[in-house]
Amino acid sequence: MCQPQTVTALYDDLAAQWWRPRGAFAMLHWLAEARARLIPVARRPGAVLVDLGCGGGLLAPHVSGKGYLHVGVDLSREGPRVAAEHGVKAVRGDVLNVPLRPGCADVVVAGEILEHVPDLPRAVAQACGLLRPGGLLVLDTLADTALSRFITVTLADRLPGVPHGVHDRDRLVDRAALVDACARHGVRLRLRGIRPSALDLVAWALGGRGGVRMLRVPTTAVLFQGSGTKEA
Repeated sequence: MCQPQTVTALYDDLAAQWWRPRGAFAMLHWLAEARARLIPVARRPGAVLVDLGCGGGLLAPHVSGKGYLHVGVDLSREGPRVAAEHGVKAVRGDVLNVPLRPGCADVVVAGEILEHVPDLPRAVAQACGLLRPGGLLVLDTLADTALSRFITVTLADRLPGVPHGVHDRDRLVDRAALVDACARHGVRLRLRGIRPSALDLVAWALGGRGGVRMLRVPTTAVLFQGSGTKEA
């Protein structure tokens, strides 16, 4: 399985909140918007974007005008159903055994999923294998550091309104291992740290903003994005 069963079940239990801007998945909305900024307009007719761990399809409104057939894959029962309601061609499947043919994608997105998989090298092999030569891999995930474990596991489980037990400290992502795994499959991954805007967070909490911008930061020690092109 690509996620612990308890996490998959939790996402199914909270499926009605996928599209609530102030619901349990609020931060995933902010991350989806930031992720989409790394995705260029399609360079050819019929271009395919494969969204691994698509959840309820939060990436959809941010890429709808970029010319891709948006295909989603998610292990949860409800996620693909909700994603399909928002224009995603979604299927239920495991990111460790993706039910799509190799080389089918111009862009592969792995947003907030790699920190849930029990086999990172296999997940990376699957993601890179879906790419056409010259295709783009885009991801965001959580770093395996003491600071990240404190913020995303210890602290997050004590915050009201945040789903508890989502992250397993043993599955946070070793950045060097991730870069090496991508390189073995022909993708030279570049990393950049991001975080929510503190001012936006305050305004959002007070009801003055509908969302929160994700800002680039000089460290990848907590939350980071990655992007890289597959060798032709």
